[in-house]
Amino acid sequence: MGTTRLTMAQALVKYLVAQKVEIEDEIQPLVPAVWSIFGHGNVAGLGEALYQQRESLPTLRAHNEQAMTLAAVAFAKTRRRRQFMACTTSIGPGATNMVTAAAVAHVNRLPVLLLPGDSFATRAPDPVLQQIENFNDPNITANDCFKPVSRYWDRINRPEQLLDSLPRAFQVLTDPARCGPVTLCMPQDVQTEAWDYPASFFEQNVHRPVRPEPDRGQLERALERVRASRRPLIVAGGGVHYAQACDELAAFASSQGIPVAETQAGKGALRWDHPMAVGAIGVTGTSAANTLAAEADLVIAIGTRLQDFTTASRSLFEHPGTTIIGLNTCVFDSGKHHAVPLVADARRGLESLATGLQGRQSATGWLAKVADLKAAWNQVVAEAFSPDAGRKPSDAEVIGAVHRAAGDNGTVVCAAGGLPGELHALWQNRRNDDYHLEYGYSCMGYEIPGGMAVKMADPSRDVYVMVGDGSYLMMNSEIATSVAMGLKLVVVVLNNHGFACINRLQQACGGAPFNNLWKDVSTAVAGMPDVDFAAHAASLGAASMNVTTIAELDEALESAREFERTVVIALETDHAATTGAGGAWWDVAVPESSGREAVLEARDRYVEAKKKQGR
Repeated sequence: MGTTRLTMAQALVKYLVAQKVEIEDEIQPLVPAVWSIFGHGNVAGLGEALYQQRESLPTLRAHNEQAMTLAAVAFAKTRRRRQFMACTTSIGPGATNMVTAAAVAHVNRLPVLLLPGDSFATRAPDPVLQQIENFNDPNITANDCFKPVSRYWDRINRPEQLLDSLPRAFQVLTDPARCGPVTLCMPQDVQTEAWDYPASFFEQNVHRPVRPEPDRGQLERALERVRASRRPLIVAGGGVHYAQACDELAAFASSQGIPVAETQAGKGALRWDHPMAVGAIGVTGTSAANTLAAEADLVIAIGTRLQDFTTASRSLFEHPGTTIIGLNTCVFDSGKHHAVPLVADARRGLESLATGLQGRQSATGWLAKVADLKAAWNQVVAEAFSPDAGRKPSDAEVIGAVHRAAGDNGTVVCAAGGLPGELHALWQNRRNDDYHLEYGYSCMGYEIPGGMAVKMADPSRDVYVMVGDGSYLMMNSEIATSVAMGLKLVVVVLNNHGFACINRLQQACGGAPFNNLWKDVSTAVAGMPDVDFAAHAASLGAASMNVTTIAELDEALESAREFERTVVIALETDHAATTGAGGAWWDVAVPESSGREAVLEARDRYVEAKKKQGR
């Protein structure tokens, strides 16, 4: 058996290049690119290795380590986990900047390979620049912060450790049940050390999708529950998309007469006009989905974690004796809320259920109720999208303008704040891939790097990023990256002068407006800053414009088509206006003791709401 003498970094990069994936009968790179911000902990070792392979493995340059990793997360989400990216930083702040994005990937079950530099394995020059010293354990570095937010974590202290660690890492990255971020810490001296690697280690390895079949016993138990149901409901999560099971879900829902509600990650599993599509569920849900959830005698939860926003903090499924079937590749998720587990790929599970349920139909009255509730909610959407010229635009009205502009070829991208709630309830999916939100970790700052990655993953799409002024101020640097890389985005900045979503929540919990809107910041002694977001975006290389009305926004969105580079459109919005319809309770604890009457009243409401909290 032949060997090849390479540095650890060179071997790692060569292994990445050898990993392929079969997508629609075509062999493609499993890792199509590496994001990098170099520092002293990775520029000499991994930097040189990436330079040598720059033709076969492009190295992308960002402005912020968290942003580039968020972009990698968004890329994996858009590519339905069939491809993913690697990210490398130096040790120190570059590494810890990635921790938040690693948590985003972990919560959302998305693959990303993290390659932070590390301090010297020999410890000869310790403490090096940016090294965190633990007084009791010299093995601990800043990279230990990645342990709780990684599905697999290792520190490569010898070059030959790659032979074991890299295959294990890729097992996790490509496993539908264990999928999530992998962190391989790379001491900077070890990156540069050479070893004689077996040539077979670098042979092309083609990964193909794994689709676990349901266990016969679990399937029979699930079939028995579905046959006995009269008012079933499907909750579609992100697993439907990752399994590419949207068509199977549409066919199953139609043949069985089962309405489909969607989580944030699952939104778009059905087109909005599918007869069984009842829209968003839970805290940010439609009145149609939430009414059906309260009355359902069976819930088939497909590819969802059933987090608190989906279940209204475990208060949504009110019918006594409601059974939940957890169809999920992940055993951990399949049994949540005392569910009857059905551990399987979403597509295979739906196919098996369909075969075993031929001829079954839901109660006629249930189907009639679905139609009536859908019609009523569609009227709510139409009214929410209609501009009210008597005040500043609402979030819903801006969403309506973006929805009109997006047409059949646009994808909307968003993350945290009040916008995700309005988008979840109001956005009417024309396609399975026109809605991209990160709401598992609700990470402010995801929007612009996420939009950039959506465009990178599918250049044919028109990408519309919706972002509040708070998130924009947190993370806007990748506007410059999008311009440099020729990745055109249309970014709509909704300026409500602060953190309006949390301001509304604060008051709903009885609190006084405090420290969220700029006008309520007691330490802002110089007054509220008047940020010109269009001017700022122009300084980063984008085309930009300010508008004041929805009519002007419609015109600006139309004119944005003429530009070949990123366009940023800014407008002031009403910080207090929300759609009002739909939604459900969310468990946010209210103080039991307070000197303010508004807090005590909110506490009484909270205690009453807790009575509905069940499984």
